[in-house]
Amino acid sequence: MEPAQTHLLAAAAFWLAVHIGLAGTALRGRLIGALGANGFRGLFSVLSVVGLGLLIWTYNRAGQPEAFLGLWAPERWTYWVPFLVMPVALLLFVGSVTAPNPTAVGAEGLLQRPDPARGILRITRHPMLWSFVLWAAAHMVPNGDFASLVLFATILVTALYGMPSIDRKRAAADPRGWAAYAGKTSIVPFAAIVSGRNQLVLSEIGLWRIAVALVAWIVLFVVHGPVLGVSAIPF
Repeated sequence: MEPAQTHLLAAAAFWLAVHIGLAGTALRGRLIGALGANGFRGLFSVLSVVGLGLLIWTYNRAGQPEAFLGLWAPERWTYWVPFLVMPVALLLFVGSVTAPNPTAVGAEGLLQRPDPARGILRITRHPMLWSFVLWAAAHMVPNGDFASLVLFATILVTALYGMPSIDRKRAAADPRGWAAYAGKTSIVPFAAIVSGRNQLVLSEIGLWRIAVALVAWIVLFVVHGPVLGVSAIPF
């Protein structure tokens, strides 16, 4: 294994240690007790920025010709997977950043609202994390190299683990409020709607969010080639 690949694995391990070992275990509670809630958030933010920087840096190095390790040769049809999945991922992301969400950092008080599960939250209470899951999973298909698989798998695992981890934290902080909210929402997209615990209200999502997601989709695919050096157009 090339040093660049080893460094990428180390960066991935650091990222997972921060987001799972630090934020998702009892160590989080002990650090909050020692640093305070704001102190912990500051530490976590710094470590996250450092971890992201290391991931990007080592990923770029592991993708250079001298360190490149191809695991399979993706066929052209695989480019259709991110092309078709990304509009959904972007809609989830846009919906997550344009509407109040009780699972967001510092937004626990939203559980006290009469109806906190609105808009995209009727589909899933973790729209941002699902946007990361879809982005990572879709990009694993047309990328058959070691560096890409490590990067996307790291983000995928982090996002999937984060959903039940956040739920546990919110349930511990506000058992009654969380029980009411969780009863009307679901981790799995559309599960609460299919089970009859909620209903899809397209007007709450809004045509403007759909339009923003579609515009972002078009822009990303246009600039993907010039910026990243790999065309994302499947045709």
